[in-house]
Amino acid sequence: MRLAIIQARMSSSRLPGKVLKPVKNMTMLEYELERVKQSVEIDKIVVATSDDASDNIIEEILSRKYIDVYRGSLNNVLERFYKCSLNYNPDHVIRITADCPLIDPKIIDAVIKLHLESDADYTSNVLPRTFPDGLDIEVMKFSTLEKVYNCAREQDEIEHVTKYIHKYPNKFKISNLKYHTDLSNVRWTLDTLEDYEKLKQIIESFENNTFCLEDIITKFK
Repeated sequence: MRLAIIQARMSSSRLPGKVLKPVKNMTMLEYELERVKQSVEIDKIVVATSDDASDNIIEEILSRKYIDVYRGSLNNVLERFYKCSLNYNPDHVIRITADCPLIDPKIIDAVIKLHLESDADYTSNVLPRTFPDGLDIEVMKFSTLEKVYNCAREQDEIEHVTKYIHKYPNKFKISNLKYHTDLSNVRWTLDTLEDYEKLKQIIESFENNTFCLEDIITKFK
């Protein structure tokens, strides 16, 4: 089973509540979920938020949409991610963050397919990055996630789920999906008010939410 876990929280330091910013009569998080749902390679989607009271609103909104929500540690995100996955017994786990509303389901599926075909422990499109920041996909075997959970000890390794893999790549079989053009300097992630205004403009320029990376490039080149 392939489980997608979307990390989300309200307590962003630079733009608090960013995941619930409005766009097209819904929140940015709900919009991103609609994009992820278009993937044909994902079997189950769950949002992993914290047990901090500030994140109650995330659970309330998503529960009305029948989206599974797991709540765990605010600061030990690795623990939250790992314990969330234990509830579903997955073979592979897809990590997506809630600040990527333009996430492309075609790229999600391409990374998952590469992961399965290469029998990698960990596959992404960020090592090295060639896709725009904001289209990040990470896929790992559950056994890899478990190894990371058992080995990670440093603060940055528990705050960032895959930091241990990035720091010690020689311990894992890694695959990476590259784009034919280096767009690593393009920023489509939600972190500041300026980001929000830009992403909102892009989203509202399309009639539906089935557009892909190439559609954005064509319209905004």
